[in-house]
Amino acid sequence: MNLVARLIAAFSVALAAPPVSAADARQDYREQWPLQLSSPQAGAYRLMLGEAQYRSAVSPRLADVQVFNAQGQALPSALLSADQPLAQAAQWQSLPWFPLPARAGGAGDDLQLLTERNTDGSVRRVEARLGRSVGTADPGGWLVDASALRSSVQALRLDWQASAALQVRVRVDASDDLRDWQRVADEVPLVDLQHDGRRLQQRRIEIGRQAKYFRILPVAGDALPALSAVQAERVPPAQAIQWQWRSLTGTAGTRGEFEYTLDGRFPVAQADIATADNSVVQWTLLSRDDPGQPWQVRAGPWVAYQLQDTAARRQSQAQSLAVATRDRYWKLAASQGQGGVAPTLKLGYQPEALVFLSQGEPPFSVAAGSVRAARIDAPVGTVIAQLREQQGAQWQPALATVQGPAQPLGGDAAVQPVRDWKRWLLWGLLVLGVLVVGGFAVSLLRQTPR
Repeated sequence: MNLVARLIAAFSVALAAPPVSAADARQDYREQWPLQLSSPQAGAYRLMLGEAQYRSAVSPRLADVQVFNAQGQALPSALLSADQPLAQAAQWQSLPWFPLPARAGGAGDDLQLLTERNTDGSVRRVEARLGRSVGTADPGGWLVDASALRSSVQALRLDWQASAALQVRVRVDASDDLRDWQRVADEVPLVDLQHDGRRLQQRRIEIGRQAKYFRILPVAGDALPALSAVQAERVPPAQAIQWQWRSLTGTAGTRGEFEYTLDGRFPVAQADIATADNSVVQWTLLSRDDPGQPWQVRAGPWVAYQLQDTAARRQSQAQSLAVATRDRYWKLAASQGQGGVAPTLKLGYQPEALVFLSQGEPPFSVAAGSVRAARIDAPVGTVIAQLREQQGAQWQPALATVQGPAQPLGGDAAVQPVRDWKRWLLWGLLVLGVLVVGGFAVSLLRQTPR
């Protein structure tokens, strides 16, 4: 078990959900989907919710979506929105490196480097000249050529030949001209320990900046291992989040108003309109979660148009909602009060991620749809933040995906409103008590006074 898995296991114990009763807690949910893990021993996973989970859920907060293990135990989990920084997969690239000769003990930190470069600016050969002074020779270091990169270096990862136990400290300097150097990392531990069939390694050096060259030097005379390769972890470019769209067919209400029903708890954040013919209308978008509630303005008024000519089809841009909402009922109101056929309302959302920590025995599953059970978000974000401090900003939970169709659990009974029989019994006793007291009062009033 590696360091990350052990850390996650420790966090899992701290975040363990309360013990469940003998009955399987999954029976409080409508249905479940089996999960497949990309890395069985990762410990932390992220599941991108799909259309089926949103349609099955009934909770306005999506609290009725929960991950379970094979024993029916709810796992520590938390729902993260699409714009929260779930780390992207790291991008690694091998870099050329050059060994530096041992420097004399009294030479200080000055290092004169004579280099031969290729036409593209990369280093072909390095010759180091060091001052000579009295004293024992300290170990040398390495010069890493990152001039071929066009993006920042998040971290450097070193590979060395396996040997005896290793625990040294290094520092890293950065330069763009091999003359002026700037310290970017200090007292960085490099560790390689083995015991009882297990191996503990720390070979990552956080950088977090862009430079053409990096110089890695030992601290306090520590002996460096025999280096075999250097890789750079690049900061990946920001990826555009894919939008998913639900197209709704409306029904005409009062003049100029059209109503729609959304078939799931989708986190709607954008809206667009499509018509069968050319059109230009000023719309206002409203929504509510219950037919008895008042309508709330979500977007607009804005002018939506659609124009089809011989060249192409042109239309207005989608409108962003001020706040993402999971409301079930939507309404379009035209400022002109026009009638006609209801336009198609397109509601856009970005799938959210359910991040969870593994506990118990697989297989794991995700269940959705319940009016009796509610997920309590565990502080999984704190776990991820601490792991990224140790493993790098681009560390990410392993991927979990839904495999196979839905499996029924409690069925539609899990989403039916629960009758509070205790409340009805108390009200019944109260009404009965009022009737009894009223009966005694009437009986006393009818008695003939003596």
